Amino acid sequence: MKNTKLVLGLAVMTIGFASCKDEKAEQAEKKIDSYVTYVDSLGNVAEAEAEGNWKAIESSYDMKIVEAEAAIADVKDNTTEQARIDASKAKYEALKIKMEAKKMADEAAAEPSSKQKIRNALFGAGKIGDDMNFSWVNAANIHSVYQQFIHTVENNKDQYSREDWDEVKAMYEALDSRKNTVEKEGLSSEDNRKIAGLKIKFAPMYTLNRMGAKSEEMNKAKQ
Repeated sequence: MKNTKLVLGLAVMTIGFASCKDEKAEQAEKKIDSYVTYVDSLGNVAEAEAEGNWKAIESSYDMKIVEAEAAIADVKDNTTEQARIDASKAKYEALKIKMEAKKMADEAAAEPSSKQKIRNALFGAGKIGDDMNFSWVNAANIHSVYQQFIHTVENNKDQYSREDWDEVKAMYEALDSRKNTVEKEGLSSEDNRKIAGLKIKFAPMYTLNRMGAKSEEMNKAKQ
């Protein structure tokens, strides 16, 4: 009788242990399924939406991959499940590379060119673009436009390269062309006189500093 009870007890314990192992394996597979399903769902998210919510996506991914990789140990024959995890990892990494490339492209597009940076400094951000439209310069503001232009050049003359000086000269000539139109639209004699005084500063400053920039570039090239 005692032997019978002992055998029955061991059988119950074995069944309970097996049941516990089956439950752990089942939970493990659910976690792996959740990870794989999550990665698959990212493929259905619009690119703009994924880019805007990438930090949240990364956070969720990190949590799910940790759970899946911990769960794989509880699956007895885990070759298939490991292959599923590896495939989802590769799929996620491809998406991550795509998002990082998109971010870099967006940042590059947002970064103004060297020419645009000069124009922004000379006239104000976004005032002069590729269309070279100076229609916003009028009799009321042209003196202040010249002031900003000349003072900006004075402050940066030692940093300008030869190409920068060429851009500055092109902008100066475009502004002068606009001045010819503004003079016919009621430019006061007082502002005209002040502008003339500012213009006197530009010619020698341009000539000397552009020559200096060219000489410096030639010396660097020789070295």
